[in-house]
Amino acid sequence: MKQLFSTAIASLLALSAFAQKSDGTTKSLVNAEKDFAKSIAKNGDKEAFIDYSTTSTLVFRPNPVNAKTFYAGKAAAENDVTWTPNLAKVSRSGDLGFTTGPYEVGTSEKKYGQYLSIWKPENGRWKLAIDLGTESNKPLAKVTPQFIEPKDHVAPKFLNEKEIKAGKEIILTTEKTLNTLLKTHGIAAFGGFLTNDARLLFPGNEAIDGKGKIIAFYNGMISKINLKTTGVDKAIGSDLAYTYGIATIDYKADLRESFNYVFVYEKGADASWNLIVQAFVPAER
Repeated sequence: MKQLFSTAIASLLALSAFAQKSDGTTKSLVNAEKDFAKSIAKNGDKEAFIDYSTTSTLVFRPNPVNAKTFYAGKAAAENDVTWTPNLAKVSRSGDLGFTTGPYEVGTSEKKYGQYLSIWKPENGRWKLAIDLGTESNKPLAKVTPQFIEPKDHVAPKFLNEKEIKAGKEIILTTEKTLNTLLKTHGIAAFGGFLTNDARLLFPGNEAIDGKGKIIAFYNGMISKINLKTTGVDKAIGSDLAYTYGIATIDYKADLRESFNYVFVYEKGADASWNLIVQAFVPAER
C-alpha cells in the first residue's frame, strides 16, 4: 500500500511537471501562463511570483525591481487579478517567448489594463524574465487570440559568450539607430522599425494593433521620444529579442513625462530587426 501511494504521488508530480514543461512551443508557454494564473488564484501573487521567477526576473512596479526581492518583502498576498493572453510567440530556439493581453484587478471596483510578460525556460519550466502592466480607463475589448508557433526549431549547438554578447550588441545598435532617427526625423522614424502587425501598449488605452494605427496614435499626441536602453536579451536562435529602459516623451501639449519601456524585436526575412511589441508604463523618479 505504501509503495502504491508513493507511485501515485510520483505520477501526480510528473503530470504537474509535464503541464509546465518548456518544449519550445508557444502552446507550452500559453499553458504555463494558465498554470501561473491558477497559482495566483489559489496561492496569491506573492507565492506564485516567487515560484515563477528566476533570480534575475524583473517586475515593473512601476520601476523595474527584482521579482523575488519585491514579493518576498510584500506584506500580504493578493489573488484578485485575472488575465487572458491573446498574443503569444516563442523563438525558434525555444529559449525566449512573450505573452500579452488584458487583465482585471479587483472585484467590486475593478481596474483594467494590458500586460506584457517575457518568458525564458529554466530547468525545463517556463519562468518569467520580465513582467509589466499598463492601466486602462475602461474594460477592454475582446481580441481574437494569436498564438504563433515557431516555423521550425533551430538552435546553435555551440555558442560561446563572445557570440552571445555580439548578438546582443546587434539589438543595442538597432535601438541606438532607432533613437538617432527619432531625434532627426521625429515619430515617423518608427515607421521603419515596426512590423505591420505590431502592438503598442500605452497607459489609458486599448492595445493598439498595426503599424498604421500606432504611427497615427504617436502623431496625434507626441512630438518627441528619446530612448535610453538599460537592458537587452536575445534568443540564441536569432529571431526574437527584447530591450528595456527609460523613454522621455514630449507631448504636443507642452508636457514631458518619463516612462519605463519594454520593446520586443523580431527578425525579418531581410535580416532586419523590427518591433513587434512596445509597452510603456509611467516611471517613478
